[in-house]
Amino acid sequence: MAPLSDLTLATPTPRRSWVERLWSSIADRGGRFVKLPASGASPFSRATQLADALLSQRGEASGAAVARELLSAIEALDEADQARFHLYLAENFAPPAAALRRAAEAYVQDSSPETAMQIFAAAEPPRQELLRRMNMAPGGTAALVALRQTLLPRLRAQPALKPLDADLKHLFASWFNRGFLELRRIDWQTPAATLEKLITYEAVHEIAGWEDLRRRLAPDRRCFAFFHRALPGEPLIFVEVALTKGLAGAVQPLLSPAGEPKQSAKIEADTAIFYSISNCQEGLKGISFGNFLIKQVVEELKSELPGLSVFSTLSPIPGFRAWLERQSADDSELVRHAKADPDDPDWHNPASDTPLASTLIHLCAEYLTNARNGKGPSDPVARFHLGNGARLERINWMGNTAPRGMTESFGLMVNYLYDRDSIEENHEAFMRHGAVARSRAIDAILTPPRKRRA
Repeated sequence: MAPLSDLTLATPTPRRSWVERLWSSIADRGGRFVKLPASGASPFSRATQLADALLSQRGEASGAAVARELLSAIEALDEADQARFHLYLAENFAPPAAALRRAAEAYVQDSSPETAMQIFAAAEPPRQELLRRMNMAPGGTAALVALRQTLLPRLRAQPALKPLDADLKHLFASWFNRGFLELRRIDWQTPAATLEKLITYEAVHEIAGWEDLRRRLAPDRRCFAFFHRALPGEPLIFVEVALTKGLAGAVQPLLSPAGEPKQSAKIEADTAIFYSISNCQEGLKGISFGNFLIKQVVEELKSELPGLSVFSTLSPIPGFRAWLERQSADDSELVRHAKADPDDPDWHNPASDTPLASTLIHLCAEYLTNARNGKGPSDPVARFHLGNGARLERINWMGNTAPRGMTESFGLMVNYLYDRDSIEENHEAFMRHGAVARSRAIDAILTPPRKRRA
């Protein structure tokens, strides 16, 4: 097998979509209808002039030409000018205050559908129209996703950038609507450029090169990804699935090359384990794809493999250790016990019936079922799966013994079960009341140890 670097050099450039080719042709023809800012201006000044010019254009061809020039100008900015340009977009192009005030006053006087629509029209910032026109340029969608990716790390230190982020997120929620996404199965015949991106984007369990990836695409595995036609060849999110007999309680056996199947997984498997879900585009953070992905993959798997009857995750608990360490040592004997022992290098006894194992599993169950005033648990992975209608099924001792798993959650992992008959009921209960659907096994864990039956 060729090394990754050699394969990278041999990877062909992805073919442009027909939409990109169309807008490129329109931009080529539209260039003669506009007068672009002089190239001698400073990069920042030229970018702001092009932004102003783009919003004033009326023709599609001329607008596409200006949009293409604007994206090129933004790409040429250094880091400091890029930050200045983001702030320029955020602080300008706000809704006209006078028009918005008049629309609001009209609605107060006459609360009709017509005056409500007037408020809606007046409240939309011209910045959104500017971003829509930037999207008309060849490669515009990818450029805007990249713009938000560079914007996100600056939001905490620069709250003034939040209006720009809000507008981008609002537009992305429409542009990346589920109806525009295509589900594709990823296998060893998938183009190398896409396979390489899976290696790069894997965020849960690192893929250690091509042989590791080959194992994850073996006959007892499945991998699916969502794609969008405006980002050809770029997966938005992907999920890795193991086909097993019964619930898997540890991830290392699933990832081990020694686990290569000897017989057809189609014959023996009764369970699909979703063991890794990775978002690929940081610029699309906050745009939900995973709920649709899981439900559609469940249907795809059920159609392909009718013998599958159980659909479950094997999920990390990224917030558990941090939560436990925030608890006061005076809160309970359990907290004191769990916080003291993990400093011992020999504390992680593989047996699940040790006092420390029982302590940590009990505390983890509390962490994952604490509704926080009806808003659901604080753990982000738990909120994601419970919000999608899954049931908290089982907590697994030493489910992930890799350094990251030990650091985040003392090695614990969780099975969230997707029961096709109760997904919607669980989803509604969680969204309305923060109710956590859970198995009898979890209820038993939550029972205080002194009250459990021998």
